[in-house]
Amino acid sequence: MSVSGRKIRIVMAVTNDLVTDRRVMRHAEALREAGCEVILIGRNELRVKSKKTWKFYAEYNLRLWWRLLRTKCDIVWANDTDTLLASYVAAKMKMKRLVMDAHELFPEVPELVGREKVKKMWERLERRLMPKCDALITVCQSIADYYREKYGVKMTVVRNIGVCSGECVVGSTQDQTLSTIHYPLPTKMLLYQGAVNLGRGVDWAIDALEWLEDCRLVIAGIGDLLEDMKKYAESKPWKDRIEFLGRLKPEELEPLTRQASVGLVMLEDMGQSYHFALPNRIGDFIAAGVPIVVSDLPEMAAVVHRFHIGTIMEDVGARALAEAVRKVLSREWTDADFAEARKDMDWNKEKKKLIECVNV
Repeated sequence: MSVSGRKIRIVMAVTNDLVTDRRVMRHAEALREAGCEVILIGRNELRVKSKKTWKFYAEYNLRLWWRLLRTKCDIVWANDTDTLLASYVAAKMKMKRLVMDAHELFPEVPELVGREKVKKMWERLERRLMPKCDALITVCQSIADYYREKYGVKMTVVRNIGVCSGECVVGSTQDQTLSTIHYPLPTKMLLYQGAVNLGRGVDWAIDALEWLEDCRLVIAGIGDLLEDMKKYAESKPWKDRIEFLGRLKPEELEPLTRQASVGLVMLEDMGQSYHFALPNRIGDFIAAGVPIVVSDLPEMAAVVHRFHIGTIMEDVGARALAEAVRKVLSREWTDADFAEARKDMDWNKEKKKLIECVNV
């Protein structure tokens, strides 16, 4: 993939530190395989000093804009609404193409529920700039439909899907690459991977162990509520069956995922961003051959309904989660149970759509 006899150069911007952003890294790898040169810019590289929310975004976009102006590229790639302003201004000044990848409904995240002024500011930014992008990408059809109705834009759906690395055995203990895990084999591992943030159900998972005496909980991730959840877990009589591993690199997380007996994908229905979410860990669990428990929200529930690779919580809270986990554990799962889901949720098909956005 080239322009004027050289590789197309894409510069991708994101506000996190990129270490655990599997979607961005997966997209960058796919574009490199297609012959593009990809440059990634994250929080660590820009060295933003501000901590308060509005100051952080203001400083980040200013630093990002300046960095983009000094970086040779053919395409500026904004990941989410919080990088869109700087990306748009830089692309316009440099007369380059602009691609936006919306990982979620940014103005509808739980952190903005009830903060109408801040929410409307992000909505105004989206309304003005999203129609001016050369290509728009998102993670699921529900979000694409939402933005089409709200702003009249067309989005390409590129689902968050993991790459299957061969036959997997549910609950396998053959890949003990993380030395911190030394539990008796009969203990079932419940795995939560992702941000430890508001509305993610981590407290449900901690409490659910009261009714799951043969299970342990492993939490792989960091977030705003990490320290609170550690303290909360410490207060429980079953605290010895809970382990926080912190942030893991993809090459560490993949073997851990294959060891899980159940993958936990819970979200509280706090705003439309969570309501329509299709977390990338669903694809990761399917790729690893791990049955899942999901909240009863449209996109997540649709995957379970269609492919029968887990169960849907009938209610919210710890007891409902425990009942759903017990239902999953009541049967034997084999790699064949995930064959249909893997055939549909194939990253090789998804990345073709991604590459087409560059070719437009």
